[in-house]
Amino acid sequence: MDLWTRRKFLIASGVVGASALAAGGAVIGWQDLARGAATRPLAGGTPVLVLVTLYGGNDGLNTVVPAGDPAYRSARPDLAYSPDQVLDLGEGLGLNPALKGLHGLWGAEQLAVVRGVGYPQPSHSHFQSMDIWQTASPAAPASTGWLGRWLDAQGRDPLRAVSLGGTLPPLLAGATTSGSALPLGAFRLPTGPTLTSFTALGAPGADDPATLAAAATADRDLLTVAHTFGPVLDGLARTSASGASGAAGEGSLAQQLDVVAACVAARVPTRVYAVSLGGFDTHAGEKATQEQLLGQFDQAVTGFLGKVAHSANPVVLAAYSEFGRRVQANANQGTDHGTAAPLLVAGTSVKGGFQGAQPSLTDLDEGDLRFTTDFRSVYATLLHRVLGADPHQVLGQDFPQLDFV
Repeated sequence: MDLWTRRKFLIASGVVGASALAAGGAVIGWQDLARGAATRPLAGGTPVLVLVTLYGGNDGLNTVVPAGDPAYRSARPDLAYSPDQVLDLGEGLGLNPALKGLHGLWGAEQLAVVRGVGYPQPSHSHFQSMDIWQTASPAAPASTGWLGRWLDAQGRDPLRAVSLGGTLPPLLAGATTSGSALPLGAFRLPTGPTLTSFTALGAPGADDPATLAAAATADRDLLTVAHTFGPVLDGLARTSASGASGAAGEGSLAQQLDVVAACVAARVPTRVYAVSLGGFDTHAGEKATQEQLLGQFDQAVTGFLGKVAHSANPVVLAAYSEFGRRVQANANQGTDHGTAAPLLVAGTSVKGGFQGAQPSLTDLDEGDLRFTTDFRSVYATLLHRVLGADPHQVLGQDFPQLDFV
């Protein structure tokens, strides 16, 4: 059977998308996760990283708010929050009023705010800047994601890193191996003779060319993922149908994190989960829109961290966006694409407090904030202290590590 026939079978069966195949990753199901948890559970004490991508360019100045700075109020008089509206963090800064749960984590010293995070020669393009963040390569385009390169050094395992949703993000794409995508809607492998034929597609052949061998490996990975995650998703779907919080559909950040919490509780052998929330491109009518989105983020994240607080495996959650917004408000009660912004890290094993210097609101780079913390320092810290990896091997050079975990 040739590679094209193999791919046609997979896509026609509805069990894998062409984008995931092209990236070299698998699409997995609950049965795969359940099988992994039963046969090789994640060892107690092994940390888990949850990476939250806020797509669209979240306005960092109205997330961690310099409410006491006259330059802030002058630059965006109709968008600015007053000191009595924000949730005080100290040092003249406060959280957006929608982030009440995160403020509680700050008080419990389980929230770190990394200030002024960015990279040299920043791009204002959503696509280019997100590519830079996901590949950790500001100087030149890269074909692998930063976590994909970490996966390359770990050996092939489709359960090691999982993205919630039907698309595999570039950050999980390596040169020789990749993470897996977990669709949150209905996901069923074929049964009977069709499943038998599908399983046969993944059987290795001694004479297979490289492309066909890669397709067979992807088939086997798909079966592994499907048999592991299926029961977890089914259980959450039943919970949702009975009226409780669950993970039916592709939907919200809270639903994605419900799945992650169930997997952590089941000790699925996954070290990295990628989830996301979009809508942060606030060129107009920003204040209400951002508050609503940050409220979703706050409820989802604090609810999730409460569920995993006493799990056998410590969970570190990090949230970032491709860039912040301009200091000056525009004429539409919004803000345009900017540069540096705060990055949030939370969890019971996190050392709460500020990391990095607060960018100046008067010493600007053509109207943009100057970054004070290279985002690769954040990645180096997560790689070394959460994933136990060598940051130099993944990032290609050494970066100062931070003290948030």
